[in-house]
Amino acid sequence: MSLTSILSAEAIDNAIKDCQAPDTFSYKKFFQLCGLSSKTSKEVRDVFQMLDDDNSGYIEESEMKYFLQRFVPGARTLTDAEAKTFISAADGNNDGKIGVDEFESMVLS
Repeated sequence: MSLTSILSAEAIDNAIKDCQAPDTFSYKKFFQLCGLSSKTSKEVRDVFQMLDDDNSGYIEESEMKYFLQRFVPGARTLTDAEAKTFISAADGNNDGKIGVDEFESMVLS
């Protein structure tokens, strides 16, 4: 399974283009532009599995930096501040990483 089996390539490209400059990434806007925020719970969970690079069941800060590159190889990395903001926004139990339930809540809220 690939991200383009759930999200359109055009929508992904639009979302990536919107945050090309450092410190312009907004997870809420990104989820809307790429269409993820309008997907089903199962589809959001499937996307999480593709983003969880090491299959740990969590997206850690080291993986978060490469979040955009999971959507489009060659996209920029997130800045440290963007990665930290993203994690802290979703990290409901303050363990420093995002689990699938936290990711789903963030995307669909």
